[in-house]
Amino acid sequence: MKKILAISLCLFVVVLVAIYFLLPETLFNLAVKAGRHSAGLTKKEIQVDDHKIVYLEGGKGQTILLLHGFAANKDNWIRFTKYLTGDYHVVIPDIPGFGESSQIQNQKYAAENQLKRIERFTEVLKLEKFHVVGNSMGGMLAAMYGAKYPQKVLTLALLAPGGVGSPNPSEVAILLQKGTNPLLTGNTEDFDRLIRLCFVKPPFIPAQFKKVLAADAIAHRDFNKKIWDDMMGNLTKEALSLKENLLKPYLPEIQAPVLIIWGDGDKILNVGGVSVLEKNLKDYKTVIMKETGHTPMLEKPKETASYYVSYLKGKK
Repeated sequence: MKKILAISLCLFVVVLVAIYFLLPETLFNLAVKAGRHSAGLTKKEIQVDDHKIVYLEGGKGQTILLLHGFAANKDNWIRFTKYLTGDYHVVIPDIPGFGESSQIQNQKYAAENQLKRIERFTEVLKLEKFHVVGNSMGGMLAAMYGAKYPQKVLTLALLAPGGVGSPNPSEVAILLQKGTNPLLTGNTEDFDRLIRLCFVKPPFIPAQFKKVLAADAIAHRDFNKKIWDDMMGNLTKEALSLKENLLKPYLPEIQAPVLIIWGDGDKILNVGGVSVLEKNLKDYKTVIMKETGHTPMLEKPKETASYYVSYLKGKK
């Protein structure tokens, strides 16, 4: 009997290894599904006007809407929301144009267009009052949403939000000034560079899984460039260098209390942007995370979630 079990175990391992090397995308998708299940999330989709929006949903309680960054997707939040779904109802869309949501070539994806789509998404789901969390581009949209729809937003959490300039240029700002956009991935070298820019200490990614992620980023490069051009095409060189404070007019209009979380090692948006937020917000709390990069919910999900949950409990 023991011999049979040993042989079965060996065969199982051989099959897993074969899938890992021969069908890495299949194994990667299984790992993502397992991560969603562990976080109590289910994938769903709805039609919102002319866009299909794919989203994750789970948990019960007050609703938290989470908005991902540029060239990212809903699964960036899985490790973070694992610590939320026990007490809160979580909704995480692929913002239109990204992930599995519709990408329509003749549509515009400037910030104002995306805000309208996000609002329509909340209307279709009948979300009336909720918390909003956003990272990077998602943080910019979250802040703009809070300014435009104050009656719906209970609290905001801005994780290194876009649209906030800094007197100290980040590595990405310097590259943009030179005409290189490192957020657009054209090959595996670009993807490796983007990983280095996003994290101080990148989380472990198996080599075959990294190939899957890189291939997906490369496949979406052209549409990501369209979205970038739609959002940034009419801006000045100062704005493109990440010095201009695009959010500044919106910040005084925000009525909800705001939690600011920023990594001190952010290479994409310099942590100096915190001062802009603090000067223009009515009610805020700031957390600067040590040895952390641009995506704290990915790099340090448990620590980031602990700051956020503590903040929400304090606001109750």
